[in-house]
Amino acid sequence: MATVMEFTMPAAEFPLGTVFENLPEVTIEMERLLPQESLIIPYFWVRGGQPADIESCFEAHPGVNSIDLIDSVEDEYLMRAEWDQEYAGILNALAEDNVVVLSAVGTNDGWDFEVRGESHKKISEFRSTVQEYDISIEITAVHALLAIQEDGYELTDTQREALVLAYEHGYFDSPREASLEDVAEELGITQQSLSSRLRRGHRRLIGGTLITS
Repeated sequence: MATVMEFTMPAAEFPLGTVFENLPEVTIEMERLLPQESLIIPYFWVRGGQPADIESCFEAHPGVNSIDLIDSVEDEYLMRAEWDQEYAGILNALAEDNVVVLSAVGTNDGWDFEVRGESHKKISEFRSTVQEYDISIEITAVHALLAIQEDGYELTDTQREALVLAYEHGYFDSPREASLEDVAEELGITQQSLSSRLRRGHRRLIGGTLITS
């Protein structure tokens, strides 16, 4: 059965995190990343900085083969980086064990990842690989990827919990009765983790109610 693991890691532990050294206000959000055996080319969105500054910061990293601006939407920039595998770290571990990145959000405070393995065994193998690479991560949740059958929206338990709690606390009210920080504190997770869960939950709700195939 497919298993989802959520974990955090220090900003510097991930190659893209080097940008925070010079641009601490930047936020990076990776596009959903499928594992590849021979080449890792992560696509990611950057907010809070100018493309030229962002490219300059990334190009200073030892092991960057290329960095390209792909597209922009208002003040968000879609970029692509190709890395030497020896510098990829956590990405190598993900690729080796065929683990899919569902979400990865990074700030100067650290990274929040949500990854999926085709089975609990695959997630266990990934954890072992991470230890072999001596990568520091903190696991915050591990659960089976189960659809919620009664509503058909295919929310995970953590997405449902976040959406319901945010709703009950008035986060979606106007004006808001609770902040992202308030809800995240009650759940015991970071604000970026909560933001990612809400966004993924919204996507699945919209896909299950407004989008028809």
